[in-house]
Amino acid sequence: MNIRISQHDPLPPHDRLEGLEHLVLLLPAPRSGKRRPRHPFREVLEERMHRFDFQKDSKKPLIVDLPNATGTRVSLSYLEQDLSPFQLLSLARRHAAAHLEQNPRRVALMAPGILDQAWQARIADAFLSALLAARPLPAFKSRRPKAPRLREIALYGFTAPLPLARIQAEAEANHLARSLTALPPNELTPGSYRRRIARLAREEGWRMRFLNEKSLVQRGAGAFLAVTRGSPQRDAGIVHLTYTPGTPGRRRPAGSIALVGKGICFDTGGVNLKPARFMHGMHGDMQGSAVALGALLALSRLRVPYTVHCWLALAQNHIGPKAYKQNEVVTACDGTTIEVVHTDAEGRMVLADTLALCARSRPRLILDYATLTGSCIHALSTRYCGACTNRPELNDYIVRAGRESGERVWPFPMDEDFDEALESRIADVKQCTLDGEADHILAARFLQRFTGDIPWIHVDLAAGEHKGGLAHIPTDITGFGIRFTTRLLLDFQVQDVFG
Repeated sequence: MNIRISQHDPLPPHDRLEGLEHLVLLLPAPRSGKRRPRHPFREVLEERMHRFDFQKDSKKPLIVDLPNATGTRVSLSYLEQDLSPFQLLSLARRHAAAHLEQNPRRVALMAPGILDQAWQARIADAFLSALLAARPLPAFKSRRPKAPRLREIALYGFTAPLPLARIQAEAEANHLARSLTALPPNELTPGSYRRRIARLAREEGWRMRFLNEKSLVQRGAGAFLAVTRGSPQRDAGIVHLTYTPGTPGRRRPAGSIALVGKGICFDTGGVNLKPARFMHGMHGDMQGSAVALGALLALSRLRVPYTVHCWLALAQNHIGPKAYKQNEVVTACDGTTIEVVHTDAEGRMVLADTLALCARSRPRLILDYATLTGSCIHALSTRYCGACTNRPELNDYIVRAGRESGERVWPFPMDEDFDEALESRIADVKQCTLDGEADHILAARFLQRFTGDIPWIHVDLAAGEHKGGLAHIPTDITGFGIRFTTRLLLDFQVQDVFG
């Protein structure tokens, strides 16, 4: 959906204010001894604040429909400058909901009295992101909802240079990730997913190749192929996408980064079958691949000056007479032998071969995303995502990128003695343990074996789904990871930390 963002320096005259149908009004928190900034509809809004006992430190906005001819809907908040990005995005979501429930064509955003340009930029980022995030996700009801009418967001009085291209790229990428994750499993199989990716690759100018099961047999990818054995359709495989900056034919820039995503389109648990409560929603077990694909979209739309590879492990974990089972020993494409302990730990199996193949191209940094473990949710809830890295120096960057993006991430330890739990008597490594203790850390220790010596960050998407939405995202499916990734790579440039 094409939404125009217009930036106007002065506030509009009073007669034009009266014609506004939807206004987001943001004011600096009052300070003793300082003059209150002039703002639109001041007298009537102050009367309404008094009538509804609105507290200026409220975490919820004041929502009023004015008694003018237009019936202007105003949402108002007083802002402290030290609000965290997460707090600001969460507040922006409440404002956006108040306006978008009326399906407007145009929403105006004003912040009179907020003059600091860095603060202006933070406000614009949060509120534009929240308004853009409200696009509907795929639905299959027989009665279709009304199409969204929003076509313009007008910013008044914002003098700061705003990163509009990045805000829009991140919003498009997040919506792509959420839309794919929302599709039911009969709509998004590995085969249909690959065709969707192929169309997007043509539109965006990415190079695409697909390693089907025959190609993976030739490469010895036994960990991936163990998972796919139970599938009735032979449509699983690994998609490899490449974004290259500049004009075709010119010398490629030195160095690259790689994004890797788990794309299990449905997870039954395999022979170790999930009960119904835990199998429900397992069409979303491909969210890691959707986030990796969305991150590629955002980075290529922003024309980053380095090559970006994207590896997507597309498969399903089915039951059946050919399905892999406990106590099997399979061999990954790098020669590592793996003892299968639990067939519901299929994500680390498909990622093992995908990471090993990715590492052969020697990127500067590998980022992988996966809805991998329930233990990460138990540790952090669905408000944070977990991360592990083979470079402890990156932990500070991970925390800062999570904080600045509003997509909060917390790193876990990666000490070598965790490997003791994965020691196998008959193979090089166990796939997992049966007791589940610290499984998110053990999964990361297992995956690290397949990254070689390349700097690597693993993101366990505990916050991939959060009831009622999270930060600026209004849906249970969050698409978590796009803003985190752009902050990590564009603001902190971690791909250059190790030269």
